[in-house]
Amino acid sequence: MTLLWLILIPIIAGVLSWRAGRSARWISLAAVLIGFVLGMSLWFRNPSAPFRQNVWLEELDWSWIPGFGIRFHLAADGLSWLLVMLTFFLGIVAVLASWNESREQNGFFYLNLNWVLAGITGVFLAFDLVLFYFAWVLMRVPMYFLLAVWGSERRNRAALKFFIFTQLSGLLMLISILSLHFVYLEITGISTFDYMRFAGTRLPPQTEAWIMIGFFIAFAVKLPMVPLHTWLPDAYTESPTAGSIVIAGLMAKTGAYGLLRFIHPLFPGAAQLIAPAAIVLGVVGILYGALLAFAQSDFKRLVAYTSISHLGFVLLGIFAWNPLALQGVIIQIISHGLSIAGLFLVAGAIEQRLGTRDMRAMGGLWSTVPALSGTGVFFVMATLALPGLGNFIGEFLVLLGTFQVNRTAAIIASVGILASTVYGVKLIQDAFHGPNTRGWRLPDIGFREAVVAAMLMASLAWLGLYPQPVFNTFRPAMNYLRGGAK
Repeated sequence: MTLLWLILIPIIAGVLSWRAGRSARWISLAAVLIGFVLGMSLWFRNPSAPFRQNVWLEELDWSWIPGFGIRFHLAADGLSWLLVMLTFFLGIVAVLASWNESREQNGFFYLNLNWVLAGITGVFLAFDLVLFYFAWVLMRVPMYFLLAVWGSERRNRAALKFFIFTQLSGLLMLISILSLHFVYLEITGISTFDYMRFAGTRLPPQTEAWIMIGFFIAFAVKLPMVPLHTWLPDAYTESPTAGSIVIAGLMAKTGAYGLLRFIHPLFPGAAQLIAPAAIVLGVVGILYGALLAFAQSDFKRLVAYTSISHLGFVLLGIFAWNPLALQGVIIQIISHGLSIAGLFLVAGAIEQRLGTRDMRAMGGLWSTVPALSGTGVFFVMATLALPGLGNFIGEFLVLLGTFQVNRTAAIIASVGILASTVYGVKLIQDAFHGPNTRGWRLPDIGFREAVVAAMLMASLAWLGLYPQPVFNTFRPAMNYLRGGAK
């Protein structure tokens, strides 16, 4: 029942928060802490399970709508477990980051925040495709409200773009789910939506390609992949701090998870056909995101474009599809989630103090808020793939794995790491260094902010210095995905 409670706890906390007013933040904090502890209990109950091939940490499989073969099927392997733990960890960060933000309808804010986390958790745990789609929708709707109600000045435009892109791509995935069901029914005579039955089933090549497209577009939009990324800069920039942390640190990872879990295992032939094009789009995203990040003067918008660049490495590694690249992908997914959350935390703290995100109005912050500025520099260094931090391990392994498949793509993608230095230095110089010409006198980082930042920093340093536990946890799931379900 642990897997079910991981989804139910944030749902219940959201309902309780709705009428709780200012107490909603305490309810939400308790919920994400309980979820994190429950997630850790999966490991401690059977610490050797992730290292054994094809062994689930836990599985829950109930009949739901038997007439259509729909089951309430939740399961967690090493991949799911790592991403669920990232979800609740960044959930803690998001709640604490929004702790002192004054807003109308405070309880409704935390209702939506908790339900987004419940939907994301459901995506990582669902192994029935109907249940997976329900979780996919559950995370989208409350995120729309977080953006539309509590976002910045241009929130309505950003929320509309977010909803249109995710709704249309989600409908394409629903069509593909239904198509896969009916094709499987025709081949086997069995009515099911179960992932484990679909994996390893041979489909006619043309049918496989058409069904795969719906899944691929839905996941590519969430990642996001160039050219399906145009909703991202507005959504990341206009969201409240907690919303930015969740949408960039977690929701984007559902796209990466979907590509890992579904595309190659369910559609191996079609995946091989599109791999060269996907690798090219990954490289384009790396360079394109870095170039546009350099052109920004808005702190959060610059960070948003860096996300496109760094998640290009994830797309690159997934379609290189060898052990080195995939190990880099899992480290990059986690490290990017941590570092982007840190950058949005700093951006939110600066905006709260200055009332602006425009870096042209900043400068000289180091002289008045040295601790906050130093925190910002640390997270910028993480995005630059500084050796000793997790992002370096992830991007380095992705490039090594890609080099084995496509040397040209790996060499061109490595330019993205150099380009990240340029926009990173720009951010540091414009926001933190230089003379304090405006005479800023601001409060430095507070205890709550320092604790949250320290959690993120320690996690990034641990991933950079000792990533082996993550590799060990992910390896059986990786081998299972690469070999297909038996």
